[in-house]
Amino acid sequence: MSTKYKATTTEEAYFITITTAGWLDVFTRLSQKNNIINALQYCQKYKGLEIYAYCIMTSHIHILCKGTEGFVLSDILRDFKKFTSKQIIKTIIEFLESRREWMLAYFQEACAHLKRDQNYKVWQDGYHAEIVTTNWFIKQKVN
Repeated sequence: MSTKYKATTTEEAYFITITTAGWLDVFTRLSQKNNIINALQYCQKYKGLEIYAYCIMTSHIHILCKGTEGFVLSDILRDFKKFTSKQIIKTIIEFLESRREWMLAYFQEACAHLKRDQNYKVWQDGYHAEIVTTNWFIKQKVN
């Protein structure tokens, strides 16, 4: 498996991008943004995620972060994506969402090819991670 664009070390900070399946605009609703913020706060408090900056776009999330001592960033991101997937689907089902039917259908179709038993696929596989190497890089990403 390729390690390009993966968080493979525990010492460095990374600029992470996590994208929804099909680049669907999920985060246009405040309730969905709150799902992400609450999950990030949980990961900070209990899973060793150190966040320097983040930005929630309509179809993806950027996070400038690292795993603290004893916590592996790839494990944190795996758990974050698994938990938020369930919360996003739950919010689509339970709240008044005008796009409910086609969004759920899309997320169901997105996992049809998977071998594991899964009803919905909210996130694209993996994540895009770039090691933070310079102050210029940090300024560029934060801006």
